[in-house]
Amino acid sequence: MSGLLKRMLKHADVAAAVAVVVIVLMMIVPLPSPLLDLLIAANLAGALTILITTMYVPKALDFASFPSLLLITTLFRLAINVSVTRLVLLHGDAGSVVHAFGSFVAGGNLVIGLVIFLILVVIQFVVITNGSGRIAEVAARFTLDAMPGKQMAIDADLNAGQITDEEAKQRRKDIAREADFYGAMDGASKFIKGDAVAGIVIVFVNLLAGMAVGILQRHVTFSQAIHTYSVLTIGDGLAAQIPALLISTGTGILVARSASEGDLGSDVMKQVMGLPRAPKFAGALIVLIGLVPGLPKLPLFIIGGTLFMVGRALGSEKKAEAEQKALAEREKARKSLQPQEASAVSVDPLELAIGFGLVPMADAGSGGSLLARVGVIRKQIASQLGLIIAPVRVHDEATLESHQYVIRIRGGEVARGRVVPGHQLAMNPGDVTGDLPGIPTTEPAFGLPATWIEEERRSEAEALGYTVVDSESVIVTHLTESIRRHADELLTRQETKKLLDELKELNAAAVEDVVPEKLGIGAVQRVLQQLLREGVPIRDLGTILETIGDRSTVTRDPYILAEYARAALARTITADLVESETLRAIALEPTLEQEVAESVTQTNEGEILAMDPSRSQALVAALAAQVESVTALGLRPVLICSSRIRRHLRRLVEHSFPHLPVLAYTEIGPGVRVETTGVIAA
Repeated sequence: MSGLLKRMLKHADVAAAVAVVVIVLMMIVPLPSPLLDLLIAANLAGALTILITTMYVPKALDFASFPSLLLITTLFRLAINVSVTRLVLLHGDAGSVVHAFGSFVAGGNLVIGLVIFLILVVIQFVVITNGSGRIAEVAARFTLDAMPGKQMAIDADLNAGQITDEEAKQRRKDIAREADFYGAMDGASKFIKGDAVAGIVIVFVNLLAGMAVGILQRHVTFSQAIHTYSVLTIGDGLAAQIPALLISTGTGILVARSASEGDLGSDVMKQVMGLPRAPKFAGALIVLIGLVPGLPKLPLFIIGGTLFMVGRALGSEKKAEAEQKALAEREKARKSLQPQEASAVSVDPLELAIGFGLVPMADAGSGGSLLARVGVIRKQIASQLGLIIAPVRVHDEATLESHQYVIRIRGGEVARGRVVPGHQLAMNPGDVTGDLPGIPTTEPAFGLPATWIEEERRSEAEALGYTVVDSESVIVTHLTESIRRHADELLTRQETKKLLDELKELNAAAVEDVVPEKLGIGAVQRVLQQLLREGVPIRDLGTILETIGDRSTVTRDPYILAEYARAALARTITADLVESETLRAIALEPTLEQEVAESVTQTNEGEILAMDPSRSQALVAALAAQVESVTALGLRPVLICSSRIRRHLRRLVEHSFPHLPVLAYTEIGPGVRVETTGVIAA
């Protein structure tokens, strides 16, 4: 049997085509009554199968072939009607199934049979079909209207690193399929309406034409004709309309299940019984109604009491489940923080190890939000730098002090900090009006002087002008800045390939023209790393790729290519540094700039700055004095120089001033005026 099913599934396309052709031939070729009985039974069984399937599919799209199947079943039902009509008019007999429906279901009574038939048609045509058609129409319209927003949401999740490329493609495909499905269902519902109208017409044609044939051609009496043809007509109508009613009910169930997550029975029981107060309250009301004089008390008391007891039992069960769930979540959080067995061939790209005293911060059950805020960091980095970073593994580590934490990148420690329990960090923004008692410290992310103060002194500190943050914010800020400073280390070749693949979907020409014809993925990676090393966003990857692709005919040095990319990203680089279209910057004295340029030497490893150590130290010292004076004025220091020496000058000063922007004149966007705030002369 299983082998037969496999062969049938293998040739399902041929079987479907043959089935449609056979259905059409049924309307033309006379069928014997035994075969017709079999087909009517198959029609009823198929309708039941479709109805039950619609109740079990979790989502409407899981039964995407339903609109086409609806057309085929409607055509099959009409073909049976035509075959039955032919047998009724030719022989006055349409098989045992039709006769059974007419005799048993309708009791052989023409009036009762017609009433039942018409009620079924009204239920199907007026109630179910109209409702399901309207749902499908509105769903199709709303799905199309919401499609741009859903596409933007997918792009946002993809950029934030919450989903992969494959998941994004699948979600886009599902949105398109959803719109197509509901549009098809809107049209397919018209089949059911037409089928109901055709059923009414066929019933009256069978009745009137059958009586005419019986009296005029077969010469039976009027009473015999009424009895014979009324039974056959009603049997044919009921045999057709009952399966039609089942399928139209399945149609309504399918299109109405827009937000379901499981089968219909499970969803109904879970959602209705998930509110124990509802059956308890309803049961109590029914019992009260049963106390009204004149109403039957026994059935109302039985139903009301049963509902009340069910609600009470569900309430107790739900309370126990909530307690177990809370315990399970706490245990899950605890286990998630345990060190996992390390792989011999891989390390975690990002790792935050915490002491046991900080574990409650990562336990959502205890009110901690550290894990959630770490997830926000990934979105923030993606939106600002254009870099999708790997998930951060947060775990406790027995070797750390109670309230200590360590940040590691690829297994290597890049930052370490410690928070004081029961205290918050107060920082002086420069305009405070008093001193605070506390524990002097240094803010770990930016190295600013700060003080750990007791939590109850927060209001006092803020009144004096201090900026106060809690311990969790200290860790999150430190982690964020550590990721920014080491973003270049997080950009692997695999991540670079993912970025290029994403860009290829939007700008295939830019990618295909450069990679791998002009530059390999490794060269592109090194250029992007150089940009990230100085905090330059790589969101505009298309511009970067086009620029380095054009310049690759001149040089393949990734450092020089990065300088060309910086010039192309001038607006992006200076966006946060320009105020009122003015860039206030520290410049080099022309003779000093010339000296630095002449110190640039070409080696086998590329260009290096071979400046006399005493001169370079004097330059850094002079820069420190200028930075201090600019900072005292409340301005952000920026160093500006020629493009020839920019990267070399940056390397020279980055250890002393890691956050100091060093710009080339070619990186100043059009319309931006440069105002010199100081000149370095060494």
